[in-house]
Amino acid sequence: MKTPTLILGIVLMSAAMNAASSVHEFALNSITGQPAPLAAYKGKVLLIVNVASQCGYTPQYSGLESLYRKYKDRGVVVLGFPANNFGGQEPGTNEEIQQFCTRRFNVTFPMYAKISVKGPDQAPLYRFLTEGSGEVRWNFTKFLVDGSGKVIARFEPGVGPESPELVGAIEKAIKGTR
Repeated sequence: MKTPTLILGIVLMSAAMNAASSVHEFALNSITGQPAPLAAYKGKVLLIVNVASQCGYTPQYSGLESLYRKYKDRGVVVLGFPANNFGGQEPGTNEEIQQFCTRRFNVTFPMYAKISVKGPDQAPLYRFLTEGSGEVRWNFTKFLVDGSGKVIARFEPGVGPESPELVGAIEKAIKGTR
C-alpha cells in the first residue's frame, strides 16, 4: 500500500509532467465550433484578449482590429476569447457574439468559442496565461505571447490596443521573432 506522501508526490509529478510549456499546446474551438489549435500560430506573436460585448471596454474591438490589420503581415495575430465572467457582460451565444463583432466592429481577427477565464471552470489556456501573474480581473485583459508560445507581457484592460506601451511591446516582440 502506498503512503499518502508517496501518492501526493506521484500526483504532483504527474501534474508537473502534464503542465504546458507553451500556448501552442492548447486546442480550443473557433467561434464557429471548428477545432482551432493554437499550434497553428507557432512562430507568430499573439495578442490574446478576453472580450465581452456589453462592457465599457467593448469599443476596444476597433483598436484590436486596427492593430491586427496593421501587424498581421508582420506575423502578429490577435485572438479574441469571449468570456462571461464579469457582470454577465457576454451573455450571448457564440453565433450572436460573432454577428455582433462582425456587424459592429468588422472584426476579422480569429475569435474563439466562449470560455471561462477565471474561477473553478477556468479554461486551461487561461490557467497557463495567468500562472504567476494572478487571475484576470476584468474583460479586455491582454496577454502578449512570443513566437515560441511564451507569455512575455500582460496588459490590463485600461491599456488600449493602440497605446504606445502595447504597440512598443509588439514591435519589440516582432524583432525578437526574426
